[in-house]
Amino acid sequence: MSDSVTMRLLGPADAKLLDRVAPGVFDNPVDARLAAEFLADPRHHLVVAVIDGLVVGMATGVHYIHPDKPRELWVNEVGVAPAHQRHGIGKRLLQALFAHGRALGCAEAWLGTEETNTAARRLYAVSGGEEQRMVYVTFNL
Repeated sequence: MSDSVTMRLLGPADAKLLDRVAPGVFDNPVDARLAAEFLADPRHHLVVAVIDGLVVGMATGVHYIHPDKPRELWVNEVGVAPAHQRHGIGKRLLQALFAHGRALGCAEAWLGTEETNTAARRLYAVSGGEEQRMVYVTFNL
């Protein structure tokens, strides 16, 4: 099945592609205004998996810089429609996002997930990820 899937890195002119998204790819319905803002920001990156014009998977990331470190790519989210899971789409999405990060000069990519999210952890392991322990802190703004 994954052979019929096309991976696309979206840019500002591609927002219309997000009009046809399979259920379960994103947490919520795509908001056209937010999608346009996301795609217009050169530090935000969205790779989608498409079958016959339908988005069946996505991976988002943000690249950022520090005054004293090389660029890094933070992987914000990976989602694949339930009907298309376990066909290698998530791995291909990450590979495409990582390739884009390398082209931008990112030296490292990182992400966070819940310890109980075994499917995601399995995906990240087969994609070459190494788990690290960290403390997650949130602030209400």
